[in-house]
Amino acid sequence: MLEEKSGAVGTITRFVAAMRTAGVPVSVAESIDAVESLRYTQITDREAFKAALAATLVKSRGHYRTFETLFDIFFAPRFGRALSSAPEDKNRDGRGEEHSNWRSDGQTRLRQAAGGGSDGLSREELQALLLAAILDADYAEMQALAYRAVEAFAGMEPGRPVGGTYYLYRTLQQIDIESLFERAVKAILSKARHDARYRPDSEVRPLSSLEERLLREEIQARIEKLRELIQGEIRRWLVEDRGPEALAKSIHKPLPEEIEFMHATSDEIREMRRAIHPLSRKLAAKLARSRRKRQGERIDMRHTIRRSMSTGGVPFYPQFRKPHPTKPELFLLCDISGSVANFARFTLQLVYALASQFSRVRSWVFVDGIDEVTEHFERAGDLSEALRKVNAEANVVWIDGHSDYGHVLEVFWKAHEKDVTPKTTIIVLGDARNNYHASRAEILAEMGSKARRVFWLNPEPTSYWNTGDSVIAEYASYCDGVFECRNLKQLERFVTSLE
Repeated sequence: MLEEKSGAVGTITRFVAAMRTAGVPVSVAESIDAVESLRYTQITDREAFKAALAATLVKSRGHYRTFETLFDIFFAPRFGRALSSAPEDKNRDGRGEEHSNWRSDGQTRLRQAAGGGSDGLSREELQALLLAAILDADYAEMQALAYRAVEAFAGMEPGRPVGGTYYLYRTLQQIDIESLFERAVKAILSKARHDARYRPDSEVRPLSSLEERLLREEIQARIEKLRELIQGEIRRWLVEDRGPEALAKSIHKPLPEEIEFMHATSDEIREMRRAIHPLSRKLAAKLARSRRKRQGERIDMRHTIRRSMSTGGVPFYPQFRKPHPTKPELFLLCDISGSVANFARFTLQLVYALASQFSRVRSWVFVDGIDEVTEHFERAGDLSEALRKVNAEANVVWIDGHSDYGHVLEVFWKAHEKDVTPKTTIIVLGDARNNYHASRAEILAEMGSKARRVFWLNPEPTSYWNTGDSVIAEYASYCDGVFECRNLKQLERFVTSLE
């Protein structure tokens, strides 16, 4: 047992290093807590051990997926497990034979094939057994069958530099997982229509749409579980072939805060939206704390000197000015053309979630025309609803709907010059790709002379700046700062500087 725990300490150390490489923040104290948890957890109890590491190392829900993937890599069970230890007459949920009548004689065939490799089991037999396990929700059997499916169909080649996704695709294609889903749905719906639970007054009645949907969702969840089990088996093969560190690097996926706005898929956008809310709470607390700290450090020299008269001119009792909160006023000018629109939407969403930290937030959206959309955010109870209204109602096209920063700046400044004060911070969001129109950078210079600060956030990598029709260099000379802002992490870093 001591040898096992000492080996686990070394693996935990490498596991923590891989988590940090993947972008998950793990402190030294947290890694020590993870090792300390070995005193209270049996390594052989994999689920308890996983829960203990998650409790000590993971602080954000968005980081749990990365933790789970790396855990499966570094703490993968050994190969050669028994195919199933569940009794013949019961499934994993402990239900009796009356609920396990999907099983065919093929289970005996599977156990006979276990000694002689997967060659003793045909593709059709494996599909039949998978269908029976799915219908019975027998996850122990599904685990065994996943091992056989990978062994038979993945075509794993030692040393071949192919990612796990390729092997997963091959395996799922061979077992025809889509067909398994349809067959399972058909079978379970047919059984449900004649099940006693659905036959009041001894009469067969059709399932309601809700009942049918719930049964479909249950089968879909079991199919997803099978997919996860197959993916887990592939990872175990790859760990044995390449080692955990090499595999962790090859399958690393960016965290939600590291996904680029301009190249995010629909699934990644949903992940980023879920990350916005905890991020906004954290940033709000950080901004408020920073503001209080800065205000508390100001000494009132006049009152300090006056108080020191009673102590012979020695300032034993420093006097501090009472804090007068000074929150900046924000003006946001957002390019919503093309792929830049994702960047503008997330920035608007984050800034309005932090609205209490600013005296006021006003927003304009533009392409080659510009329109103020502040009221949409102030009236809407939900930010998503406000963004939908902005997309549907904002008048942002002047001539042809191609970005024209020069014209936009000119129209904005003519209409709102009087609204800009020394308390105003102006932020322009866009890639500065001006379609070869006049930049009118001198207008930005006028803004900078009247406003508190002017910033430009660009969602493109710096290597793309000033290439093609990008005129960011012309604007940069009149800004207090031009920042690359391609993901939530960079956006967070910028927002914390707005004090």
